[in-house]
Amino acid sequence: MGVSEFLLLDGTPLRTVDPALLKATSFGHFSSLQVRDGRVDGLDLHYDRLDKSTRDVFRTPLPADRVRTELRAALEHAGAGDLSLRVQVFADTEVHLLTRVGPPIAPGTEPLRLLAVEHERAVPHLKHSGTFDLIYYGRQAQHAGYDDALFHSTAGEISEASIWNICFARGARIVFPSAPVLPGIRQQLLQRGLESFDVERVTDVSAYDAAYLTNSIDPALPVASITVGAKTITYGKHPESAERIAAAYATESAQPI
Repeated sequence: MGVSEFLLLDGTPLRTVDPALLKATSFGHFSSLQVRDGRVDGLDLHYDRLDKSTRDVFRTPLPADRVRTELRAALEHAGAGDLSLRVQVFADTEVHLLTRVGPPIAPGTEPLRLLAVEHERAVPHLKHSGTFDLIYYGRQAQHAGYDDALFHSTAGEISEASIWNICFARGARIVFPSAPVLPGIRQQLLQRGLESFDVERVTDVSAYDAAYLTNSIDPALPVASITVGAKTITYGKHPESAERIAAAYATESAQPI
């Protein structure tokens, strides 16, 4: 008699998870959302990301209405309007949406100390399921006494942090790295709200007055320092850029699911 697929967790059979589901979700893409009172910052950008990525990876569109239906189902099942959601897209013979629901996550309050490491993400324009390298380098930085890793190319060009985009400030000017990165939703929102900004090749982090990390949780988390090799660049509070970033975000309203 043949053996059917099954899973063991620490030696105990795990009957509630389909092994096929685990295999399917190893190849796909996702978007993470923070929901407050049933609303999401940049929801239209999340829909656009999920559609474009599905077209890229699976050669088929993903209509916003279908994603909206899944998000509303998550709100209904949770019975709450404040949530963390992750919409994972994968496919076998058809495209599926797997929505992970959790409690809301508050933004960070303490500036982070970053360790610059040489690394370039595979297929950086996609928020894909292959996050091993991001977690690995982030943990390596933590083991070395830092808060997270900041990536740079072999040529020393700064790109992004493990789960954040990064931007820099020169006076009131906001500067985004020109290196290939994942175009984060918060980064797109910030750029949409700014009247003007710079995009340039960032190699010398000492050339800037401040740096900020952005992702779905943290709109603009200040960077305390960046260590590149034996040199550490520190940043203090910089009200001029902080106020400009806050004003840019204020031009956008959260959108109802």
